[in-house]
Amino acid sequence: MSFKSGFVAILGEPNVGKSTLINTLIKEKVAIVSPKPQTTRDKIIGVYNDNDSQIVFIDTPGMHTSKNKLDEFMSKSIDSAKRGVDVILLVIDGSRKITSKDIEIIKAYDKQKVILVVNKIDLSTFEDLYPKLEQFNDLKNIVDIVPLSAKRGDNIQVLIDIIKKYLPSGVKYFDSDVYTDKSVRYIVKEIVREKALWYLQDEVPHGIAVEIVEFTEGENLTTIAADIICEKQSHKSIIIGKDGGMLKKIGMAAREDIEKVVEGKVMLKLFVKVREDWRDNNKYIKDLGYEQNDL
Repeated sequence: MSFKSGFVAILGEPNVGKSTLINTLIKEKVAIVSPKPQTTRDKIIGVYNDNDSQIVFIDTPGMHTSKNKLDEFMSKSIDSAKRGVDVILLVIDGSRKITSKDIEIIKAYDKQKVILVVNKIDLSTFEDLYPKLEQFNDLKNIVDIVPLSAKRGDNIQVLIDIIKKYLPSGVKYFDSDVYTDKSVRYIVKEIVREKALWYLQDEVPHGIAVEIVEFTEGENLTTIAADIICEKQSHKSIIIGKDGGMLKKIGMAAREDIEKVVEGKVMLKLFVKVREDWRDNNKYIKDLGYEQNDL
């Protein structure tokens, strides 16, 4: 049997479970997850390896209408991820009603191989799901339909086996021990942002970013200092919380996950800074790493 390898873009609207899916596929945390839309802000590569294949998954922000400079960057990330891939995984939420917009999104990829991934089947039933799937029978560009639960891991191996059918014979693009193209610093800042989004929920709008200002690896301890960036002074007070309580919660939860990534003890120091309207400021966006030359 020949060795299969190739690139697979994961696309879909916000909150359909794309980031949970890529984490489950490669069995590593490369993309953060929260209930808020647009949690993923740029394309993230996750590498799946087994004995006869290497699949390079590209996670993307949710499809959306641009409202500021950051949104424009995320839209460029989606466009960049679509180019030159062997397969597109188009993810939809199987727990909700299928809309005409879902159908139109799928039709837009008429010149590419599309595997329709119907996620969140753990929140639905077969009786409810089957009529929804019938709506896609006449769409020519869908090469396969895979109902699954990224959260529970149901049908994940089925999806991998189907993807391999549509990949060419090839070589490894990454070493076997590499599971993402992102640096440890990037993963650390995203973990801090994830915990902030979970704890703050609707108290602070989506205008939060994280900047690593110190990352020092010692023999027995990694020291990290990070700034949580928000857009208003009132948001800063909420993030810090009474007597610093909210910031401590975010820090404790983040440190626990970061220690798994660096495989050792971590001292994490968090600070909060205000940069008004940073999402519409090209300089701030570049400083925070949200503008890359390959887009």
